[in-house]
Amino acid sequence: MRHPGALRAVAPALLALVAAAAPAAAHHTGVYTPKDNAISANFKELKFSLQAGKFDVALRLYDEGALRAEMRARAATLPPGLEARTRAALAAHDAGEAERGLMLFFVALARDLAVQAERRLAAGAPAAAVGPRFLEAIWRYYNLVDFAVGQRDARASVAMRLAYDDAETLTRPAAAAPDPARLRASFGRIAQILSGLIDTTTTPLNHGGHAPLGPPVRRDS
Repeated sequence: MRHPGALRAVAPALLALVAAAAPAAAHHTGVYTPKDNAISANFKELKFSLQAGKFDVALRLYDEGALRAEMRARAATLPPGLEARTRAALAAHDAGEAERGLMLFFVALARDLAVQAERRLAAGAPAAAVGPRFLEAIWRYYNLVDFAVGQRDARASVAMRLAYDDAETLTRPAAAAPDPARLRASFGRIAQILSGLIDTTTTPLNHGGHAPLGPPVRRDS
């Protein structure tokens, strides 16, 4: 896990991303897909280009898109050199390594949001407001790469889904007012799982061990 000071440095940007998310209180995440923002839309364009073998297009989309700009802005909280290695993989037409870099980026985004949610709850922010908004923002990013996570670490994928379900259950409209301590613990578990996933997948995979990115999954399937 990254040093806490580095995470605090990106708090304003993270909160801006959460504020931009549509309210999730009226929807169960399993049947509701958060709207794309510039980062997730850029990712989907990149993914489709890679799957079509259009590496020159993918490289242009990466160089000019919001995703790379965000990777640069968050360099302090990402695995060292991730942005440069991802670009090098695109330039070398190495789809598997490029996809792994993109997966790590979105897992890190989700982790940092979970850390920020835990901290806001610890500081006394209302659980009913913090929970749904941060959960939607986390799912916006993690959902894009859950397939790739499952291919590389099935246990982490299952653990993430269970931890997310636990947190979401605490915030559903039918439930009582969320217990801040329990919700905080749930966000902490999500952050722990995603941090462990980053640690175990940062080292490049052996030749032939790449797993492709698949379509976003529906948690109610």
